[in-house]
Parts: sequence; structure tokens; C-alpha cells
Amino acid sequence: MRRFLRTWEFWLLILLGVEILILGAINPTFYNAENLLYATLDFMHILFAALPLTLVIITAGIDISSPSVMGLASIVLGLAWVAGLNVFAAAGLALLVGVAAGLFNGWFVAKTDVNPLVVTLGTLFMYAGLAQGLPSLLDLLGFKAYGSAGLAAYQYEGITGLPDAFIALTEGTLGIVPYPFLLVLLFALALGVLLHRTRFGRYLYLIGVNPEAARYSGVPIVRTLVLAYALSGFGAALAGVLLTSYMTSARADLGGDALLPVITAVVLGGADILGGSGTVLGTLLAGLVLGFLRQGLLALGVTNDLIQVVIGTLLVLVLATKQLLAWLGERRMNRRALRRKEGG
Repeated sequence: MRRFLRTWEFWLLILLGVEILILGAINPTFYNAENLLYATLDFMHILFAALPLTLVIITAGIDISSPSVMGLASIVLGLAWVAGLNVFAAAGLALLVGVAAGLFNGWFVAKTDVNPLVVTLGTLFMYAGLAQGLPSLLDLLGFKAYGSAGLAAYQYEGITGLPDAFIALTEGTLGIVPYPFLLVLLFALALGVLLHRTRFGRYLYLIGVNPEAARYSGVPIVRTLVLAYALSGFGAALAGVLLTSYMTSARADLGGDALLPVITAVVLGGADILGGSGTVLGTLLAGLVLGFLRQGLLALGVTNDLIQVVIGTLLVLVLATKQLLAWLGERRMNRRALRRKEGG
């Protein structure tokens, strides 16, 4: 516990509590636990994409293709269902597509010297274009939905009328806790165990600190990076599937505005963009801080443009505070070392 009190995650937890207290003082509905938990549905896709992205950033990599993977997973789900596949089997297919997208990103990053930002920038546009053009492409290949003039009709209109059982994925609750939030917590727990209790997690940190040293130490760099990016693709696809359930519509542009919030949640959570540090818990707490802040400001009538300014300012202030705390900690350690030297 004493060690936790000195961590960045502890300060994020304090920030989250203070934020809820302030928003609740302005709007008492934030003091209602049920309302607070229900509000997570509006930003759950950010959490699902940000949590596995933490693993990628720890390796000094980046994956900015997640918004396009969300849209691709959504439209794949919708098209597969329209073509006659069971909606849950279609959701499974969408998740596989997300994993495949992540595998491609990871393989390209691991096998070439191209910067991960450049690689995933390219796949950001590639997956978005594939999502938009997939209905027309399937028509050209002869895949016709029963009773439909063609799948191209769904290219921009979206696919609605999804089964109630699928919609219930985001409408159902366990007590007062929505199913998606429970799934977020389980996903975070699984990734946390993977990162902090397995050899794979240690490999991620080693690659982020010094990839050359990791290579000479026998770390399977290619396999580790490919798996990290595959998890990122899976998280983005899972976000797309649940976002489809929440919006009751499969669209190629779902999640299009998620990129900045996703990256902000990871960086605010303590992950170093240069690699070597970061935790799943930090990303989860930072995602909640940003999500509740946005929901609170919207409830107070603040416009989206001003919300972006507030969130950007908060990010700068928090990161500046983090750097200040790190500097003070380093200075304290240097003083202790100097005293020991003088005493010896």
C-alpha cells in the first residue's frame, strides 16, 4: 500500500475522485452511482481500444489504426449478418478481422525498419477504405444478400434492424453495472496479468527500454511485437462490435473520432511514448477520468470544441505535474545518495 501511494496510478485515482466530487457539486446526478456507471457506455469503446494499446506503446511503438479497425469490424459484422450468418457468429468474424488487422500491423512493424507511426498511418487509411468499399467489393465478387438488390446499398446508410439479443449486450446490466463495463474490467484484468505476471509482459518492457539488448538477450522480438499489435487489433474490433450494439447500427465510420481520446488515455495513464513504462491500471483510470470529464461537461452544456480545449489543457497540466514529481523524486534520491557518500 505504501508503494502504491507513491505511484502515478494513485494520483490518477485521486484526480478521478476529485473530478466526480466537483461535477457532482455542480450537477447532483453525478452522485448517483447508477447514472455514473451508465455514463460509461458513451466512452466504453475508448477503453477497449486504449487498454491493449498500452502494450504497444510500452514497446516504443504506436497503433493509430484502431478507429478504422472499429469501423471495419462493425461493417463486417453487419454485412455477415445481412448475408445470413448468425449475429453472434458475425461478431466473432468481426473480432477475427480485427486480430488479422493487428497481425498485419505487427508483422510489418517487426519485419521492417519503417516507423510504427508511418505503418499504422498507412493502415489507418487502408482499413478505412476497405470498410467503406467492402459492400461494393462483395457485390463485384458475387456475394448477394438474400432479398437484397446488392450490398452496396449499405455502404453509407449503415445496417440497422440487428437482433434484440445482440442489442442487449450493451443494454443489459448486472445489478446496476452495465455489461460492457464489466467486460472492460475483465479485459483490463486479463491484460494486467499478461503484462505484469508473464514472460511476455517482461519482453514488452525490455523491447521498449532497449530493443538491441533485448535481441541479444534472446527475446523473440518479432513474435512479441506481432502479438502486442494483434491484441491492439482485437481490442479495437471488440470496441467496434460493442459500439455497433450500442448504436444499434453497423457502420463503416463508427469510432472515427476515437483516435485522440484513445492515445490521450494511454499517455495520461503514464505510458511513455518512448517506450519502457506504462500500466494497464493507469490507462483504465485515465480513460475514466477523460470519459467522465467529457460526460460532465456535456451535461453542463459545454460545446464539443470547448471540451477539446479543456481536455487538452488537462493533459498538459497533468503531464507537467508528472514531470515535476519525477524531477523532485530524482532530486530527493540524489540528495540521499550524496548524504550516504558524505557519511561514508
